[in-house]
Amino acid sequence: MTTTTVVATSAETAQGWFSRAEAWLDSKGKGAWLAAMILGFIFFWPVGLAFLFYMIWSKRMFNGSCKSRRHAHMHGHKFRTSGNTAFDSYKADTLRRLEEEQSAFEEFLQRLRDAKDKAEFDQFMEDRSKVKPVENEEPADA
Repeated sequence: MTTTTVVATSAETAQGWFSRAEAWLDSKGKGAWLAAMILGFIFFWPVGLAFLFYMIWSKRMFNGSCKSRRHAHMHGHKFRTSGNTAFDSYKADTLRRLEEEQSAFEEFLQRLRDAKDKAEFDQFMEDRSKVKPVENEEPADA
């Protein structure tokens, strides 16, 4: 054995069983973490609870959630390329067009709200002007 081999072997040993188990579960995905947690609860509940706390603490439970994907799409449209430049260009153009249509529709809705507010205000002022002369009239008997 050379010194390089001895150093590499001691590094693997220094990594420890916990780090190796963690790496193995990470390579299998979130399902393996959930299965380990459930089995921990079945066989000995404190182990399952420890898995649950560790998954929450290390943020393994919430990685890749729909919320983070939706947030990425709403801010900058960071999408994965397909490898086909024509399709990626079409996709980018379509997303840009949809954003423009969305902003135009939102502007249209704002104009409708403004028109409705103006109509309601004009109606209020008209009703108010009809009521005012009646209030200002003095009774004939006085």
